[in-house]
Amino acid sequence: MLMKIGRVVDLSHKLCPGREEYKLEAKRYFVDELYPQYKRRPDDWYITSELTFSTHVGTHIEVPYHYLKEGKDISAFPIEKLIGEAIVVDFSHKKVREAIDEKDLELYQNKIKEGDIVLIRTDLSKFYRTSKAHERPYITEKAINWLIEKRIHCLGVDCTGIEQKGLDYQINHEALFKNDIPLIESLTNLNQLRKDRVLLFVLPVAIKNIEAFPVRVIAIEESD
Repeated sequence: MLMKIGRVVDLSHKLCPGREEYKLEAKRYFVDELYPQYKRRPDDWYITSELTFSTHVGTHIEVPYHYLKEGKDISAFPIEKLIGEAIVVDFSHKKVREAIDEKDLELYQNKIKEGDIVLIRTDLSKFYRTSKAHERPYITEKAINWLIEKRIHCLGVDCTGIEQKGLDYQINHEALFKNDIPLIESLTNLNQLRKDRVLLFVLPVAIKNIEAFPVRVIAIEESD
């Protein structure tokens, strides 16, 4: 019996080699150029590509190994924390460099549950791949600790980060990672969701000794 799938919304940016802030390069070959053991008729379009990219390009997830030498890497992080219910909290009214604090999150006290993936909506994904890409509000340390106490599984934002800009440390990242909570940065399309609670899939490629990886983040809204 097939599961009935509701409305699907892609929350990931489409990536363009050569146009991203972080490195993303692609080279295309006919398959027999790299692998002579595979045969190709001269007129056939039978290609393979090689990519060189930063693990932080586009919509990506960061795991504890990013800041903790003994923390879990992408291959070791439990996938069950990256698939599950997500709650969208709307802070699109916040201005650039304005704080999102624990009092703001307390408005969602009865909506955020243990084990949730929390998605913070700012609507600033509209500035992706522009000179304003890093203009954003930030999350206070107390707000991050409030989320940690809620025992969430993952935190995601539709802007480029969660820290107060201009500092030489990232206290929010470290706090999350010490509690085994990964962070998704540069989501998009949160404003396209019709419901504030969705089923979410976040699937990085499991590569050892890697601290982050681009992800395809898919939300499924329950059918009415």
